[in-house]
Amino acid sequence: MSVIRLLIADDQELIRESLSIVLDMDDEIEIVGLAENGAEAIELCEQHKPNTILMDINMPVMDGISATKIIKQRWPDIKIIILTTFQEVNHVIDSLTLGAEGYLLKAIHPKDLLAGIKLIHKGGTLLPQDLAKLLVQQINSPETQSLQGNKNQYDLTEREEEVLKCIAQGLSNKLIAERLFLSEGTVKNYISSIYHKLDVKDRFQAAVKAQQEGLI
Repeated sequence: MSVIRLLIADDQELIRESLSIVLDMDDEIEIVGLAENGAEAIELCEQHKPNTILMDINMPVMDGISATKIIKQRWPDIKIIILTTFQEVNHVIDSLTLGAEGYLLKAIHPKDLLAGIKLIHKGGTLLPQDLAKLLVQQINSPETQSLQGNKNQYDLTEREEEVLKCIAQGLSNKLIAERLFLSEGTVKNYISSIYHKLDVKDRFQAAVKAQQEGLI
């Protein structure tokens, strides 16, 4: 069993300690550090080598977004889950663009939080349904549509744009194949090409970049 070496970064001591107590009760989790700001989280990464981080956004000294950027640059294999009270779409976009694997609200039930941490540790990604809907709305907004001129710089084909739009809507490869009358193998090939052209590594980053650049 692979142990989850978890670092918790939050400026509120009550939240840090409460999460530590609850999560440390699970046999698969080892709490390796508690940080009260982003700068301290970076120091603890250096000292204790966590493989997963619960990262708050709004912290003094250094916020969670800035810390995520630095940590992902220095230790790209560390999984980062943004844990915050904010639901603004721009925070989701910022954190996922920088490589965070998930985004959860502090109001989440402890059992769901635990399940989410384990999912991320195993290589999954996580985004609450309500936030996913907000992302889709943002992607389809008039402001985003006005950025259509950026398409040419990424040289996406018409079919790749269709696949990218399906990815942004959260569709699986199977559903994309059914919608576009393609085989799943062909869909995978299109997705690989999209990742390469957009210089992203997963579906979340592709959807975020599509929103930011007005590609769909």
